[in-house]
Amino acid sequence: MATPTSLLYTPLWHQPKSKAKTKLNPKNGTTLINPRLLWRPLQSSLLLDPPPTKEASQNLDFSDGIMDLPWIHWISPNFLPAKPNLNSIIKVREDYDSLRRRQIKAETQAWEEALEEYKELERIMLEKKLAPSLPYVKSLLLSWFEQLRDAIKREQQVQMKKRRKNGWRHYIGVLPADKMAVILMIKVMELLLPRKLDRSVPLVQVAVTVGDAIQQEAKVQAYLKNIKNSESPDHEEENKDITISREESLTREKRVSAMIRARKIGEVQKLIRDELEVKPWSKKVKAQLGTKLVDLLIESAYIQPALEQENDASFVMRPAFRHSYRKASKEDGKLRYRQGALELDPLVYQGFDCSSARHAVIPYLPMLAPPRTWNGYNEGAYFCLPSYAMRTRGSKDQQNALKSAPRKQLVKVLEALNVLGSTKWRINRRVLDVVEDLWSTGGNIAGLVNKQDIPLLEKPLTNDPEEIKRWKWANIKAKKANSEMHSLRCDTELILSVARKMRHEEAFYYPHNLDFRGRAYPMHSHLTHLGSDLCRGLLEFSEGKPLGKSGLNWLKIHLANLFGGGVQKLSYDMRLDFVEAHLREVFDSAANPIHGERWWIKAEDPFQCLAACIELAGALRSVSAHTFVSHLPIHQDGSCNGLQHYAALGRYAPEAAAVNLVTGEKPADVYSEVAARVLDAIKADSMKDPAIWPQASLAKILVNQVDRKLVKQTVMTSVYGVTYIGAREQIKRRLREKGLIDDDEVLYKASCYASKMTMNALGEMFQAARGIMSWLATCAKVITTENEPVRWTTPLGLPVVQPYRISKSIRIATSLQNLSIKGDGDKVSKQKQRTAFPPNFVHSLDSSHMMMTASACQSSGLTFAGVHDSYWTHACDVDTMNRILREKFVELYDIPILENLLKEFEESFPTLQFPPLPERGNFDLRHVLSSPYFFN
Repeated sequence: MATPTSLLYTPLWHQPKSKAKTKLNPKNGTTLINPRLLWRPLQSSLLLDPPPTKEASQNLDFSDGIMDLPWIHWISPNFLPAKPNLNSIIKVREDYDSLRRRQIKAETQAWEEALEEYKELERIMLEKKLAPSLPYVKSLLLSWFEQLRDAIKREQQVQMKKRRKNGWRHYIGVLPADKMAVILMIKVMELLLPRKLDRSVPLVQVAVTVGDAIQQEAKVQAYLKNIKNSESPDHEEENKDITISREESLTREKRVSAMIRARKIGEVQKLIRDELEVKPWSKKVKAQLGTKLVDLLIESAYIQPALEQENDASFVMRPAFRHSYRKASKEDGKLRYRQGALELDPLVYQGFDCSSARHAVIPYLPMLAPPRTWNGYNEGAYFCLPSYAMRTRGSKDQQNALKSAPRKQLVKVLEALNVLGSTKWRINRRVLDVVEDLWSTGGNIAGLVNKQDIPLLEKPLTNDPEEIKRWKWANIKAKKANSEMHSLRCDTELILSVARKMRHEEAFYYPHNLDFRGRAYPMHSHLTHLGSDLCRGLLEFSEGKPLGKSGLNWLKIHLANLFGGGVQKLSYDMRLDFVEAHLREVFDSAANPIHGERWWIKAEDPFQCLAACIELAGALRSVSAHTFVSHLPIHQDGSCNGLQHYAALGRYAPEAAAVNLVTGEKPADVYSEVAARVLDAIKADSMKDPAIWPQASLAKILVNQVDRKLVKQTVMTSVYGVTYIGAREQIKRRLREKGLIDDDEVLYKASCYASKMTMNALGEMFQAARGIMSWLATCAKVITTENEPVRWTTPLGLPVVQPYRISKSIRIATSLQNLSIKGDGDKVSKQKQRTAFPPNFVHSLDSSHMMMTASACQSSGLTFAGVHDSYWTHACDVDTMNRILREKFVELYDIPILENLLKEFEESFPTLQFPPLPERGNFDLRHVLSSPYFFN
């Protein structure tokens, strides 16, 4: 269904009819128009009325100011003409309208443009009778397109002729066959191409993914059609009630039967399509429709060997996809069931280059225009693409809680999401040029993955079973590493493809939504500030601000933090000294990043370090460093933020001091403190007799390997519910990176021992935090005795419901096999509800702090971006943001959080007996206001 062109190019001006009191122009007696009335929220988000007439334009009244115009603030926050004039306003509005049109086109035309491209390529191929020169993946898809489109069209015609159309058969005609073919091919290849090792994906995953994509595109096209229909004068009558009653349903069935008998298949398709567009699709429908389409793909898509592989005996066209079964096992290693999978022929991978990943269609790109304001669960963000304020992952409990919450209760949460979505970004082009250069020469530098695979070893010429075993294990590890690198290459290509598309944009935006705990995430999934060092290095604020004196110092401190290597744990003065001592390397990195000394590559975050070097060098070489306009975001990070929140809840001075809630000459480093305790315990064990104390031999192996990095991840995740098994795997990875233990069995035992020592050290240091964790877990245990999920309300009013239930499987018959789709059962998972509650509760608190800070920063005129416990702003505004985030932390914990939580539990479950509140200390939290390293 093509998007009506008129929708994208309608003049975007509006002169609303207002019932507000008007003023008269004293010169001519005509009515003055308040310029704020030039904009209003639009239900369609697409259409606006024609511009005001010349006479009306001359009667604009600026007495109330113009900065309440949303599009003026979004396009140019600093737009404040001394003498407002109509031309300035019109220019800003025209720029905004142009961006909106482009954004709407990007959202609605992504699949349409992909389809048109394949149609054009098909036309060229038929005219010239030869295949055009194309990237490998596109040439494959083009070779499959015609056969697949025709197969889908035949299936649509078959299903439409049937009188009884149950389940997925209703939905097979919701989109044209050619568009379905393109969506199907691209979605399947997106899933399979990164899976080079096993070359397969569970069939249920493929089916639901394809079904979701078809549903989303159908919704977008239905939305556009409804916008077009809304121009009709009688559209209100038509849309009074979209629910089809039983009588109407029977009438529709008679009409369908009559049209089928009359062979009016086109009208049948239109009637059913119109009905389906207003109904949500079930998982069963999506799985069945997706499986049927995959079945057609298997029948239609073939691949042939390359010329050098052909011979008279073996040349044959082979199916590109196969439906197969593979073993699936539980954690105990015992075989439980066989799982259906879609498998890609290995021939496809032989010609595949990861650069082909860039040809994927990504509907959720960063937005070119400011996102729609969040006004409810599904009202906000993208203009046409389905958008939801929370990622509920299908949890009906959470959906119902959010939908039933009063609008006033959610005002602060939605306001914070709007602040995060209004931040304007752009691509750091100089960093992008460096990345492109390094990537084109093979990567394997500055954190970029190697573009070359690890070569496999030749089989040894020996019958020694141990030698053969070592050879097999070495190749297994190499294949696994190659598969992981293949996925990373694909991910890098997707990041770079987005950066290339956005390179020349003056600004773009990331609409945000929440997970069920209230943590905010960008809705785009590839190139965002929540991503890797590569992503963060490629992004900068679109709007710049002069550095000022304090900003220059913060830029230097930021550079020192990014270089890492322990520098970030020094005092601010020592960090400034570090940068001053390395100014020569900074200038060299900025001027000659590829062929110079490459000092920036030694940094822990190399691409962000490079961006800081370029910014600092530019400032210092300018006429005045203090007036240099900086676009670089400066980060202020919490010091093990989860423990900071526990320290604020527990109010014990020693724990507060360990995580920088009090003033210190330099940052307290909880990771180093834990590492020191672990090292002391291991040293003591290493002195013992191994015959009496078995761990003594492990202690001797580890005594020279215990450092801050070994324990950091475990300490960081301890407050978020890391289990003993999780801690063991974290430490095992760090030990493997050190490469000092070759034997896998010894590595496993050493990891077990070191993780136990780390958890013990944490328990000794943070007893109050452990007490609060235990109290929260006990409350959850009490609640689950009623077979109820744990639910609470955050300090900002967000209702949270833990989604953990014992899943139940639904068996669905499809054209290829019976699929088993997991869904929420009637019983809650008691263990998961209990173990997950403490970390989820703390996450809801850190998200509340971030949202409070975001809203206050915007009110103070600051640009703000947040990554959970890392807050970003311009260098000149860091001091202001630091004051705000400390004030908001104190404000948050002035609320009796645990008392309110217990009261909410007791009111929700009056018959249950909850444990008393844990004992707490008397630490004065206002010390945070003067602590320089609380966030730093």
